[in-house]
Amino acid sequence: MMDGVLFTKGHGAGNDFVIVPDPDGALDLTPSQVAALCDRRFGIGADGVLRVVRTAKDSDGAGYAAEAEWFMDYRNADGSIAEMCGNGTRVFARYLVTHGLATPGPEGLPIATRAGVVVALFVGDEVRVRMAPPRVYAASTATTGPLTFPGVAVDCGNPHLVCALHDGLKLPSLDLSVSPGFDPALFPAGVNVEFVTPASPIEGADLHVDMRVYERGSGETMACGSGALAVGAVALRDAGLSQGVVAVDLPGGRLTVTHDENDAWWLAGPAVLVATGETDLDALTR
Repeated sequence: MMDGVLFTKGHGAGNDFVIVPDPDGALDLTPSQVAALCDRRFGIGADGVLRVVRTAKDSDGAGYAAEAEWFMDYRNADGSIAEMCGNGTRVFARYLVTHGLATPGPEGLPIATRAGVVVALFVGDEVRVRMAPPRVYAASTATTGPLTFPGVAVDCGNPHLVCALHDGLKLPSLDLSVSPGFDPALFPAGVNVEFVTPASPIEGADLHVDMRVYERGSGETMACGSGALAVGAVALRDAGLSQGVVAVDLPGGRLTVTHDENDAWWLAGPAVLVATGETDLDALTR
């Protein structure tokens, strides 16, 4: 029997996570256990699970042990494994510091993920993460019902398809209760699909957009950090800007994407821990 598993609940702009401490890699979370934890009626409820494990103690993270002490083992709400989660890394960093597991150095706090090592900085109430450079690489399309949207594929360590709305369509009109259709030849492991419309100019940002997202393995979420990064990269490219700041507004709040003069890509936004508790995984999966 595996009972008494501690957890913390946190979110980044409404993109919420169950955080499970497992520093020595003793906990083997199954897909069904992850799905049960994330169930919003029969479990704790979340878009995904962040397992907090020492990099050296995890087979997927061990290769990064010289660069980062902690590995973010991220699982989608359906139990599937994902390479990267932008909001998740910020919440993960908040958890490490709040619980005394790590102290940011002058260069920030390194965190290992399946997509590589990212670095988190704490700026006021926000957490900023230096992300791997997004790669805009192909044209494709997404469908919702009878509608087809031209899009751009972006690799942020995980796959994205950024689609602009057309013909005066409004974001709230989209039905994202089911996964948008996409090209499985281009995205054999699935894809996160972002829908974007321009928004009014705001102070402090070169560009401002509104966005909704359907995340593979989780459904529509209130926010998606790596999705915001993908959207920011496409927005800057389409505006002919080699660097700049993009404010991305999502149902759960605002994320900010910055491509700076040093060719670094940053994702900034809130990272909040809201609850702690203990759960019985066996009871959840009965």
